[in-house]
Amino acid sequence: MIQIYYDGKCGLCSKEIQHYKHIAPAGIFAWHDVATDPSPLMPLGVAQADALRRLHAKDSQDKMHIGVDAFIVIWRHLPRWHLLATFISIPGIRHVTNFAYARFADYRFKRLPHCQLS
Repeated sequence: MIQIYYDGKCGLCSKEIQHYKHIAPAGIFAWHDVATDPSPLMPLGVAQADALRRLHAKDSQDKMHIGVDAFIVIWRHLPRWHLLATFISIPGIRHVTNFAYARFADYRFKRLPHCQLS
């Protein structure tokens, strides 16, 4: 199973993850709201603050993917979303998308009160 670690207290994040949960085929993903329960992060050595700042995904080969790469892991397994995963994976597009996501994630992280507590 693919393990997804997300910020469930972020309105935008939780809404997006809920959509993915709704359309995801059964038995592919395990979803972990690390804002509510950071314990799944402990064996990974990932700080709660890092997981709140950027989406994390651990694939079936135990490789960790962070940020846009985590989204790509999710999208590759969702109906019709695999095309977006393929597009975003193009090197130049991936670079720009990673840059934009990092800026957005840092901006969001600084403004959410629960992120400041982690």
